Order: sequence, then structure tokens, then C-alpha cells
Amino acid sequence: MLLGAHVSIAGGVSRAFSRAQEIGATAMQIFTKNANRWQAKPLPDKEIKAFAAARENCNVASVIAHDSYLINLAAADGEKRHRSLAAFVDEMERCAALGIGGLVMHPGAHLDAGEDIGLQRIAEAFRSIFAAAPPQVTVLLENTAGQGSYLGYRLEHLAAIMERVPEGRFGVCFDTCHAFAAGYDLSSANGYQKVMEECEHLFGTGRIAAFHLNDSKKEQGSRVDRHAHIGEGCIALEAFAALMQDVRFESVPKILETAPGDHNCFHLKELALLRQLAEQRA
Repeated sequence: MLLGAHVSIAGGVSRAFSRAQEIGATAMQIFTKNANRWQAKPLPDKEIKAFAAARENCNVASVIAHDSYLINLAAADGEKRHRSLAAFVDEMERCAALGIGGLVMHPGAHLDAGEDIGLQRIAEAFRSIFAAAPPQVTVLLENTAGQGSYLGYRLEHLAAIMERVPEGRFGVCFDTCHAFAAGYDLSSANGYQKVMEECEHLFGTGRIAAFHLNDSKKEQGSRVDRHAHIGEGCIALEAFAALMQDVRFESVPKILETAPGDHNCFHLKELALLRQLAEQRA
């Protein structure tokens, strides 16, 4: 089972593996640089080699990265858009250097331009990005809660981006909190199955290459992105159990994005609960 959490890269990206090991993770997500800054120094060769060595000597079998929160590929032409495109290509290059095959990203905000215009801008951005970026990195489109003018709160948005860029290298990162807050029914196992049926219809569940496992502090359809620890929010444990027991996703990494707590107490508790839910199938 590929199960873990987003872990810190404080002190260098290679340090992330020891932090993942502390919680018994077999999968992890990282930022490859400070997520709240546009630019970062290139990764030193020494750190790239240290990352590879640490990966070789631990039980973390799957590593994905998340892009910077500043990037908005739905922005209108101008400085923000140019910086976003350059920053995203840089993110993909950093992933390639580290041997990370999947980069999670939020599609972007249309900023009152309208959803169709925003989706078109994203598609145009990706055509440019894929022409310049390393071919070994797959972009994992993440569904969003839909706060403000953020796109991706409907699964149709993710399908539309992939359809408009057929030459793209895309997968999907399905976030449980975001889906629930956007209005998708994760209040039961049956609700979960219906949501997955919609994924299958729109782009195929085989496209789902990662899960963010987060409970939601806010109610279904709130369009507010507030993560809660598993079992402490509004999403039914029954829905998490259905996901953990879904044989289609046995080899898909499942990542917590909640706060770890002192000495990782929250992550250890949540991971134990998720393993327990998975084992109920047997």
C-alpha cells in the first residue's frame, strides 16, 4: 500500500525521506522549493545525489511533488502569466532532476474572466509548457474546492483541460476534502462509488495517479477549502473506507496533507486509521 503524507524539505529535499520514515510512510509528497516564492536557486548536484541516495535506502516507494501556490496558469496575458509559465517549467525541471515523475498542480483562477476563458488560458499555457518541459514528468491536475474563481471544482474542468491539450502528459490527483467542499457526495460508500463513476465517465479512473486524503472542516458544497484530520470532519469514514478498499487504486499513492502534530502524533494516528480501514476488506 502506497500511503504517506506531505513532508517538509527543511534543510534540503533529501531530508524529506527521514521524515517520511518516521511515520512509516511508503509514499510522500514534497515541495521542491519554497512554495510561497517565485524563484529558487537551482538544486545543487550534491543535493540531487543525496536525494537519490536517501531514496535508495528507505521504504518510500512513491514520491510526488506539488507546485508553488503562486502559479496561476489561468491568468490573463501579463507579468503574472509570464512568471507562472516560467515557474511551472522550472518546477517540472526540478522534478526531472530529482527523478520525481508526478507534479501536482491546481488549475488556476480565472479572476472574473469566466470559466471557459480560464480553461482556454490553461490549455494554451500547457501547450507552451509541454513544448519546453522535460518529457518524463506528468502533470497531475488536482480538483479544487472552488473558492473564489478557482477552476477545477468540477471534474468536467479537469476533463476539459486534458481534452484541449491532447499532446499533454496528464494525470489526476483527487483530493477528498476539495471534492466534498465542491459538492460531491462523500457522505457514504455509495456516494463515493457514484463520484468514482463520474470520474470514469469523464476521464477514466485509470487517470487518477494520486489521492490527497483530507477530511473537511466545512459541509458538503461549502466551496471552502479547510482540511480536517481523518475522522474529525464532515466526510464519512465509510467513504474513506470505500476508497482504501478500492482495488482499482491499490498501487496509487495516497497522501495526507493535514498538520503532522507534535512528534507526528496526528499523522501516526491518521495513517493507522487508514490502514485499519483498508484491512477491513480482508
